[in-house]
Amino acid sequence: MASKGEAACQKCINPDCAAEFDCSQTLVKCPKCGELLDIVYDWNKANPPEHISHFARRWAGRDNRLDFSGVWRFRELLNFCPDDHKVSIGEGQTILQQNDDLAAELGMQPGCLHLQYEGLNPSGSFKDNGMTAAFSHARLVGATASACASTGNTSASMALYAHACGLKCTVFIGSGRIAFGKLSQAMDFGGHTIQIRGDFDDCMRQVQDVCTRLNIYLVNSVNPFRLEGQKTIMFRIVEQLGWRVPDWVIVPGGNLGNSSAFGKAFAELKSLGLIDRIPRLAVINAQGARTLADLYNDHNLRWNDGRVDQSVIDAYYADLTAKNFSPHTCASAIEISRPVNLKKCLRALDVCNGVVLAVPDEEIVDAKALVGRYGLGCEPASAATVAGLRHMLGNGTIEPEETVACVLTGHQLKDPNVTVTYHKDNMGPFSNPPVEAPNDLESIIRLMQ
Repeated sequence: MASKGEAACQKCINPDCAAEFDCSQTLVKCPKCGELLDIVYDWNKANPPEHISHFARRWAGRDNRLDFSGVWRFRELLNFCPDDHKVSIGEGQTILQQNDDLAAELGMQPGCLHLQYEGLNPSGSFKDNGMTAAFSHARLVGATASACASTGNTSASMALYAHACGLKCTVFIGSGRIAFGKLSQAMDFGGHTIQIRGDFDDCMRQVQDVCTRLNIYLVNSVNPFRLEGQKTIMFRIVEQLGWRVPDWVIVPGGNLGNSSAFGKAFAELKSLGLIDRIPRLAVINAQGARTLADLYNDHNLRWNDGRVDQSVIDAYYADLTAKNFSPHTCASAIEISRPVNLKKCLRALDVCNGVVLAVPDEEIVDAKALVGRYGLGCEPASAATVAGLRHMLGNGTIEPEETVACVLTGHQLKDPNVTVTYHKDNMGPFSNPPVEAPNDLESIIRLMQ
């Protein structure tokens, strides 16, 4: 466990290695076996509360920057650095909206469907939950520069937090494979952008090599400290449900950092006795980027107590390479075919008795229009959760009276082209195109009646 009196350490997820490293080190993979790392805690030193409702008291201290943060308000549950190293710009001020209108559209009972809206974060997406934790660790280790591969949201969040911390930052993007509404934020916040001839997976490979060579702090979700911050999305859902656990959490599946973090969050809360049960988890891929769905449903890949069958993954990826496959979906945030957190997500599915589903783009944009019509706009990847929910209600996986929390990962203006095209070109049953009128009062009035 943690050394030198510290409450946390980094630990390899491979049970046959299980090597441990101090949090003062900058690592994204185990230097002994190459596997992913977890942040693990000595809970006697981390000092978590006896009751989860303890955290509600901090709402009264919102003049304290850490109590104001929707991440650091729960700091005893991610206690890996001293408070004076913790970075915050007001992340986590999000809402869990009970949406009975959308529930009725889907055939659910009133009071059962909730939308966790992460678009209220400073950069407009859930990434800020993880970035505040990653940059706190970057400050702890004395980093001077940061980098990431991005389909959009990561670049915006990294650039914002790098600016707040005085770090240089570089964004790697694929050729034509980014939502420019998101990239515009990174450019506005001062991020240096390098466009690589390739897709996100190519960028991810290159940025890891660059960061290793130049000793730059990598903030993609392969960084285990990123996922510690993203755990708090689940803490806030439980908090906003009156400290009750939902029956289901539904999340988009891209690089699989969120799903991995959520599983870890619930496993830790249960082990600490802060919740009495763990909800089920559904991870939703887009059809055009369905790696997890293929491996989990068709190849029966499982966590297997940490001994994941690597040969199944290698064979699948080799086939992608042989076919020169590149993922394609309107949901750019989840347009990823080689997710770095695959094994951690398998663990989360094991912990949460989870399911995996892939939905087509047509259903994603229809669901996005429904979310917008009933009170909250979201980026396309977010709407994959509602499209997946419709399927699971239809096949009986989820019952209409069960409590469901769908995670809406980003703001609707993150990818406005998808929204405008859907409505303007009348692409689906929920399209709402503008109507052209002559410059004549009576004609205009007729169109309004």
